[in-house]
Amino acid sequence: MKKYSFLLTLIAGLIVSCSPVKDIAYFAQFTKEINSVNESLFDARIKPKDLLSITIVSTEPEASRRYNLFTPQAQEITNSLNSQPTIQSYLVDNEGNIELPILGVLNVKGLNTKEVEALIEERLKPYFTGEMPIITIRILNYSVNVLGEVLRPGRFVSNNERITIFEGLALAGDMTIYGRRDNVKVLREAANGERVIYTVNLNDRKIFNSPAYFLEQNDVVYVEPNQSRANSARYGAAENHRISTLSVLISLATMATTIYSITRTR
Repeated sequence: MKKYSFLLTLIAGLIVSCSPVKDIAYFAQFTKEINSVNESLFDARIKPKDLLSITIVSTEPEASRRYNLFTPQAQEITNSLNSQPTIQSYLVDNEGNIELPILGVLNVKGLNTKEVEALIEERLKPYFTGEMPIITIRILNYSVNVLGEVLRPGRFVSNNERITIFEGLALAGDMTIYGRRDNVKVLREAANGERVIYTVNLNDRKIFNSPAYFLEQNDVVYVEPNQSRANSARYGAAENHRISTLSVLISLATMATTIYSITRTR
């Protein structure tokens, strides 16, 4: 009986340890040194349907004010002296255009924010003879969606227009132990409307040079379940009940064996 008890314990231990650590750990296949990482800094590119914040400020407020798109002043509506006008955002249309007061239509598709700032500054030069105004542009809708085998799936916003795939997973509470590290999908819609799916292996050093390493606005990251999770999903309620019952019976048999062994030694 002692032999059977030992065998049951051994089998249980083997079942628990059947998932190798390398399957649930990041960077498991990395070498000690990484020499081929792309060191260029990331700049987000503007796409159709992006929402931009554009402010133009100078030492002469009245001179720069007319180039900012303000909502109607609240004091004109409510007669409140403490209300302040707010700057509206610009929605990039399907052709990649925005329309600014006085300056007219600008095509910003595929440009980063610094390039758009330079473009606006060039348009403003004829209107300013002295000091040029300060132009600040932000992408307001820079967010990613993380789904699948993560702790907290959802939509996550970046304030600095930069999210790596590891940062996106961290925002979602990291993968569960059932997530496949070697087959993560990233769905991306390009500026021309084309949809591309990247497959990345988080245990491969090539991840740092992948187009999906830096996530773009509105990317969808999907963590695929591993075989263990997929197999468990195939079982219905009846199968799960049978497995639970079998586990209870094994536990009871082990307990009975232990009690029997103790009574025999007395």
